[in-house]
Amino acid sequence: MEAINVGLLSIIPPVFAIALALITRQVVFSLILGVFSGTLIYAFNMPAGTEAASFSFLHKIVLSIEYIFVIMEEHFDIMMIIFMSVLGALVAVITIAGGARAYGEWAAKKVKSPIGAKLATSVLGAVIFIDDYFNCLTVGTVMRPITDKYKISREKLAYLIDAMAAPVCIIAPVSSWAASILTYFPEDIDRMGLFIDTIPFNFYALLTILMVLILSIWNLDFGPMAKFERKARHNQLTTDAVVDNSHTEDFSNKPVSEKGKVYDLLIPIIALIIFSVLAMLYTGGYFQGGKSLFQAFGDTIATKSLVLGGFGAILVAFFLFIPRQVLSLKSFMDGTILGVKAMALACVILTFAWTIKGVCEVLATGQYVSSLVKDSNMPVMLIPAIVFIIASLLSFSIGTSWGTFGILIPIMIEVSNHAAPELLVINIAATLAGSVFGDHCSPISDTTILSSTGAGCIHIDHVSTQIPYAVLVAVTSFIGFIVAGLTESWILSFGISIVLLVVFLVILHKRNTMLYGDD
Repeated sequence: MEAINVGLLSIIPPVFAIALALITRQVVFSLILGVFSGTLIYAFNMPAGTEAASFSFLHKIVLSIEYIFVIMEEHFDIMMIIFMSVLGALVAVITIAGGARAYGEWAAKKVKSPIGAKLATSVLGAVIFIDDYFNCLTVGTVMRPITDKYKISREKLAYLIDAMAAPVCIIAPVSSWAASILTYFPEDIDRMGLFIDTIPFNFYALLTILMVLILSIWNLDFGPMAKFERKARHNQLTTDAVVDNSHTEDFSNKPVSEKGKVYDLLIPIIALIIFSVLAMLYTGGYFQGGKSLFQAFGDTIATKSLVLGGFGAILVAFFLFIPRQVLSLKSFMDGTILGVKAMALACVILTFAWTIKGVCEVLATGQYVSSLVKDSNMPVMLIPAIVFIIASLLSFSIGTSWGTFGILIPIMIEVSNHAAPELLVINIAATLAGSVFGDHCSPISDTTILSSTGAGCIHIDHVSTQIPYAVLVAVTSFIGFIVAGLTESWILSFGISIVLLVVFLVILHKRNTMLYGDD
């Protein structure tokens, strides 16, 4: 479809989708109506002389619906949907094969202290980086008995789970998050290269992981979390007996094999990484000769490569589990079906996020917003910090990073290309970081709900104890993005953020100790 210039009307679809999401809390519904509003604008503003110019109001309504399917077809990435489905299947069969359970049993034998229990929880969260749903449910179920044993509060466990889910997934090139983000990048650039370039500037994700390590080793707790930790040390664990899993297909309550080993968790994940990297080199033309490794990675077809890697990992899991009778053939196939079902909602959100991205392209939304930025004389070096706040608020309000990606990434790419090309990587990193922060704090976020579910704590207690920690990291990240916009230096901006995080954390911990004592 040919793009048209409709001026101020071009921002109606994303703004309408955002407003509806804030009001209804229904992301899919909001995206659909945002898409429809955009195609309706397109139908009523087509250039004179086209077929639609002389037709009735009713016909233009019908035409706008037809445009939805045209745009959807142009932007639909079947490889991404296949990868999500394969990944869901892999996650499910790994879970019911008992590899995660075996890790928990191994950790129980090796862990000798509360620090060890928290670090073991963090390590497992880092290992399971391929999907945040898998991460939240698995880590909580496996590590809860161990953290209970060492008198670590369920609220702290929920924070460790949540903090090592989305922040880890979004900096892992081989993950469901990375694969979805790549689809919002233009096809004429090195998508994977751009994503990898954003990783060092994704301050919120990196600082959250650092925060987890600091809290695990030095116990610098403050705020509501310190209160729950004191209760846990006095054998007053809080639990939530009623949890809501209705928002997603749950395979975690399926019978888990008793024959699973730790390597049944590790080998399929390692296979996914290896096969995906080899597939990237293959689709990038490395094995055909004439290209270096870096050239091949730059020319790779990322989503196709991830699909090939996912199928390779599924095959490895099949031959790892079936011959040893860890799983029967029926259990393996049942698990794959459940895993595909678990990804259904994510695939629907992705589909309509791609569609609203296409609507914004045909209405030239990005160009219009970038022209506003230019004409406003706003210092472009402040764009990363501003977009971090916008993405944070949006993601917090609608409870999903993925919906935020679909709305903001295409616009920020256009704004960066026209107003500040030198800040493209930092602006995209700020968008990703803000989206994760908002998702991390939101009470209606799937990962927040799943983290409290996995840890077995009261949901609102998880939210109230996590927000002060997340806000502290966000404040230091915001300062980091200001410095990055001014200097374009990762070392300086990230270094300042780390120093501020440690200083603020020590001050808040000392203040908490002065008010409530050490125990």
